[in-house]
Amino acid sequence: MITVEEALKIISENTVDFGVEEILLSESVNRILKDEWQTDRDLPPYDRVTMDGISINFETFRNGKRSFPIEGVAAAGMPQQTMNNNEACLEVMTGSILPNNTDTVIRYEDVTIKDGVASLLIESITKAQNIHFKGEDKKVGQKVAKINTKISPAEIGLGASIGKAKITVAKLPKVIVISTGDELVQIDQQPLAHQIRRSNVYRLVTTLKSYNIIADTAHLNDNPTEIKTNIKKYLDQFDVIVLSGGVSKGKFDYLPQVLEQLGVTKLFHKIKQRPGKPFWFGKYKKQCTIFALPGNPVSSFLCMQRYFRYWLELSQRELVPVQQFAVLAEDVSFKPDLTYFLEVQISSTAEGKLIAQPMKGNGSGDLANLTVADAFIELPQSKSKFDAGEVFPFYWYR
Repeated sequence: MITVEEALKIISENTVDFGVEEILLSESVNRILKDEWQTDRDLPPYDRVTMDGISINFETFRNGKRSFPIEGVAAAGMPQQTMNNNEACLEVMTGSILPNNTDTVIRYEDVTIKDGVASLLIESITKAQNIHFKGEDKKVGQKVAKINTKISPAEIGLGASIGKAKITVAKLPKVIVISTGDELVQIDQQPLAHQIRRSNVYRLVTTLKSYNIIADTAHLNDNPTEIKTNIKKYLDQFDVIVLSGGVSKGKFDYLPQVLEQLGVTKLFHKIKQRPGKPFWFGKYKKQCTIFALPGNPVSSFLCMQRYFRYWLELSQRELVPVQQFAVLAEDVSFKPDLTYFLEVQISSTAEGKLIAQPMKGNGSGDLANLTVADAFIELPQSKSKFDAGEVFPFYWYR
């Protein structure tokens, strides 16, 4: 049995580069960028009016003029207009190009317009106010997005503005999630007294979907021949196999033995942690990575959040965000010599502190308790008492 730190090290040494692919920008949220974006023009591409109002020549205002005959209108989408009379003005709309011979924009709220003349209601204005100047944000050819950035709506908006209709991203692995166990029935069936519904596979598949991976699913009964036949087939068809259940020490936990028979290399089995101690991790040649998770729902969910996500981020070379930490809200006691992943609710104070409120359930089978928490806080193996006010790393799952 190895420590959490040792498990993470082994996982980090067994990442896989799945290459790149080109996709539509509109379908790229949460994907990992594999290209360096540069502006194809200045941003903004022209001196842009930022308020509806009038544009004037500031020197005329400095010389004492407060009323300006209106020469015309400059709307967004029109070619640049030109003001012919320096003592006049043009009506301008937000997003329009600043007209030639003008250098200052005054809001409609600060003028009255009567008989084609705009008169100021204020005595103080600043030259160049309400103008977003060409290239003020970025000059043409400047870098605006790094390789390995996780794409958010912000990057999508930026990509659209620089003409990135299609972009290059990290390719995602082809994954199958397999549940095991004779006690499982489909969710639309009424279980008998000795049965339960297949909940783990739905939790795991939707977790993968949140990483943009659309996984296949399968179910295997507790039959070593059936398990071996099917997993042998899946090893050649998928980049990743995620198994749920069958990895502990029960009489019907056949997976470790079957995986060994199929030539899968075991990289570790069992971590000094709770929940999720029986977690099994291995590789088949260079083509398939196997995450064999415990069958208890909280255990399998924690292992996906802590280990699979870590492996995927490293495999995609994602610019991983800085680790987040929270203050423990109350004393916690945990005597086993294990790392303890405790379910918590995260809130924040007016001073900006993140607070982790323990939401202890009834063990690793208490899947209902996951719905009242939103993260796991990691309490280290080195101690058994954790005091309110101490700070520890945590991992969101909401």
